[in-house]
This record gives sequence, C-alpha cells and structure tokens, in this order.
Amino acid sequence: MNEQALITDAQSGNLDAFNTLVLHYQDSVFNTALRILGDEDQAADASQEAFISAFKSISSFRGGSFKAWLMRTVTNACYDELRRQKRRPTTPLEPDTDDGDEMDSPKWLADPNMTPAQQAEADEVEHAIQHCLDHLPLDFKTVVVMADIQGMDYTEVAAAIRVPLGTIKSRLARARLRLRECLQGFAELLPASYRLDEGLAQ
Repeated sequence: MNEQALITDAQSGNLDAFNTLVLHYQDSVFNTALRILGDEDQAADASQEAFISAFKSISSFRGGSFKAWLMRTVTNACYDELRRQKRRPTTPLEPDTDDGDEMDSPKWLADPNMTPAQQAEADEVEHAIQHCLDHLPLDFKTVVVMADIQGMDYTEVAAAIRVPLGTIKSRLARARLRLRECLQGFAELLPASYRLDEGLAQ
C-alpha cells in the first residue's frame, strides 16, 4: 500500500482512497477505542466518529506519522464519548446478549482455533487486563493502549496525544507499575506466562 499516495488522493476528495486507508487502520482504531472505553458498542461509535472526523479534516494533515494523526482522532472521539458517559452508570466489562443477560465470553474474543480450556484461560487474561486498564487514570490508560497494545513507538504516541516525549515515558512507567500491581491481584487466576515481571503481558 502506497500510503502517501492514498493520503494525497484522499486530500483531493477521493473517497475510494480514504476507504482504503480506513480498511488498513480500522482494526487498530477499533481496538484502541475498545481498550479505552471498555465497551464494544461505544468503541464502534467512537471509531465511526473518528473516521468521519478524519475524512473531514484530512486536508489538515501535513505529514509525519499518519497512524499517530489518526490515533489522536480516535482518542479525541473516545474522550468525547467518556464525557457523554460521565453521569451514566458504569458499563459492565462483559457486554449484554440480545436478551439482556451478560455474556460469559465476549464474542470478539472468541478464537475458533482455541480449545474450550484455552479460551477460558484467554478470557480470564482479557478480563484481568481490561479490569486493570479501566482503573487507570485516562492519561495513563491512553499511553499504555497506544504503546503496549497497539505497538506504537514513543514518538508516535507523543505526536498522537501532543505531549512531550519525556511525559510519555513517565506516564508509561507509572502506568505499567500500576498495572503490574493490579494484575498481581489476579495472579492465582492467570497462567504463569501472564504473571508479569516487566511488561503488560508476555
């Protein structure tokens, strides 16, 4: 994919070029929103808002990391959603089924290649990580999601949320410490490979 050519075409109003960029980044954008918001429906709404906003403002993109620029857009959409949710009840981690019951295993986590035991183990890990992410301050959660889950480098994260590189490193260090402390509370539930020493998960 020639990203720069697609960006140039999209800036000229070429919707097909923009849609190609959307297809390339939609998983990263949705997963970022899901980790920040902790709710599939809200993440889908925020992702849609992010791409609409990106299309409307793509002419303002002046180079650098397009991914960082796009992640700033989805982060802003998530922050807007959180402000709207401020006075609403907390959404449970497990989304509801069509009849209103909480699902034991969110459908987006299902992996057909896993055995039931492996899926149950993966669900425990997912729930523990999301629980601990949800208890981080928003600025800590954002940098962890971008750096440790999306794999963005520190300079991209700094560009995405418009704070100095040193601030990113400081927030990450403090966020990882809090995550390690939180996840230790789940130590008996998690398999040995997920009992953290250095990072978010091995």
